[in-house]
Amino acid sequence: GTYTAIGARIFLEPKQVGMIVDKGPDFPTDILTTLLSYGEEMWLFRDREGETTRALNKYIGEHRGFEYLTPRIRLTPKDLDGEFAKPSQLHFICSPTRAAQIIHEVRIMTDWRPLTIFEPIPDSCVPKELPALKDILPDIDILSPNCEEALSFLGIVESHPTRAAIEEACIQFLSFGVGRNQQGWVIIRSGHLGACVAKRGEKIRWVDAFFQDKNMKLGRVIDVTGAGNSFLGGLSAGLLLANGDVYEATFYASVSASFAIEQFGLPSFQPETNRWNNDNPIRRLRELRARHPHQQPN
Repeated sequence: GTYTAIGARIFLEPKQVGMIVDKGPDFPTDILTTLLSYGEEMWLFRDREGETTRALNKYIGEHRGFEYLTPRIRLTPKDLDGEFAKPSQLHFICSPTRAAQIIHEVRIMTDWRPLTIFEPIPDSCVPKELPALKDILPDIDILSPNCEEALSFLGIVESHPTRAAIEEACIQFLSFGVGRNQQGWVIIRSGHLGACVAKRGEKIRWVDAFFQDKNMKLGRVIDVTGAGNSFLGGLSAGLLLANGDVYEATFYASVSASFAIEQFGLPSFQPETNRWNNDNPIRRLRELRARHPHQQPN
């Protein structure tokens, strides 16, 4: 989604990020202007005759619902052509069943084995979808639900998820066999608790959320819409900049998410100074790393 692309753009140049936008005649000009301000090279606009696809995010307490308000256009790996062809990473947000179709389409394309980051849609995170998830996990390099979604997949009821419960969920997902030779990763995004990062045979580690509870009380956290997508966009950027180190990339992810939640809508970008929301992403990255003194990058 849009927030994923912008989450990556916070740390990367526009030419390193790509997103297809199907733009109808009703596409809002203010949104178009905002998107272009992040860099024209990162967008592939395709004109369409019908309405621009619109959807609604609904929040009831901590639970998010999502529904399309207009007919959607389904993208496939075959839509990635020209400068967008065969990217090194592929992030997809869908059900496990749809993910299986995407993986199949990737497999039949020659000379392309992207790193795959799977973010399951909330409605699919239920126990009856678990068999379909297990089927695709060997082809997923990084599985990343949020904590409510992860526990829901496993049929675990927790009104207030704890780190202990989230770590147990990571262990269960890894036991199903994530990635080739079971060497994939699980990253459970857990709001103010941070992000739980796990790989088979390694110690489970956490990366703090950049904004802690005190910042929420001070009004720094305004709207969490897009936080998860921005997190995974930042993760993608971090994987490039940290030479594939998933744990180190999670610091980039947490910082990208922090820029998404400071306002309603998209973060502001000041190209003259390369600042976002009047702050420097690298400064935030250093601050976040400093909170983990025993886990500094090499």
